[in-house]
Amino acid sequence: MSDISILGIFVADISFSGDKIPSSGETILGDSYNIGPGGKGCNQAIAISRLGGKVSFISKLGNDNYGKLAINSLKKNNIDISNIIVSNKHKTGVAGIHVDRNTGKNAITVIRGAPESFTIKEIKTNIIKNSKIFLTQLEIPLDVTLHCLKKTKEEGLINILNPAPACNLSKDFFKVIDYFTPNETEAEFYTGIKINNEKDAKESAKKLIKMGIKNVIITLGEKGLFYSNGKEEIYMKANRVKAVDTTGAGDAFNGGFSFALLKGKKIKDCLKFANKIAGLSTTKLGAGDSMPTLKELDKSKKVRHY
Repeated sequence: MSDISILGIFVADISFSGDKIPSSGETILGDSYNIGPGGKGCNQAIAISRLGGKVSFISKLGNDNYGKLAINSLKKNNIDISNIIVSNKHKTGVAGIHVDRNTGKNAITVIRGAPESFTIKEIKTNIIKNSKIFLTQLEIPLDVTLHCLKKTKEEGLINILNPAPACNLSKDFFKVIDYFTPNETEAEFYTGIKINNEKDAKESAKKLIKMGIKNVIITLGEKGLFYSNGKEEIYMKANRVKAVDTTGAGDAFNGGFSFALLKGKKIKDCLKFANKIAGLSTTKLGAGDSMPTLKELDKSKKVRHY
């Protein structure tokens, strides 16, 4: 039995590093590339497992070389793959990532592949039922995602929705979400409020709470995060690190937060822990491969960050 079940996608991340992210119509020479595990669900699963959590990953892959990369990566990270469907009719997803090596910022195009064909009938809800926390995003078809979120409420589980990529959601979603974790761009999509500072984040969170969500966590990148449950509000600055690649930082945050929540930590401690995990993930290249371990976290406390 897994402590946390994650519904999401795997994509093979093909990342290119260079002096800048190319503009439309521009060709540049990069300095390195990497092919590794990616996809929000996969990254979050790896993050939790590396911290010591028992994770089951619910997804769909193609029967191809990238699908084999997925299975090998998940097995290597001790993630339960018994709820992964391998399809002979669809390809495994891929993502093309351009990374500015000077700032760590990125631009990403994701092709979901096999998970686009996921249906409710293919979901075995017993794994969700037997978990303590359910974590998902918006990379799986919405009807499947909503079905699983509703199932978690029927079973009394805690659920977390990382609403990325941002898309129009029905009111039914907001009624069943325990924790909603958009970044500042996604929060603006759902509320229409552009976030430039803590005051903007507060207004955005207030609007999301009114939609029916119980807890809102808006991640603000290098500006930190803002949390609200309608009564308690917490603003927290980001940890200062030398970022190499910010790809997957949001996934590291969601993984770290889920793990801390699983351990019964208070909300402020959960946010502090997730903040540290997200910051540490940006000090390495890649997405899934950059997810830190507890050992690396302990080691980082002895290093002066800047």
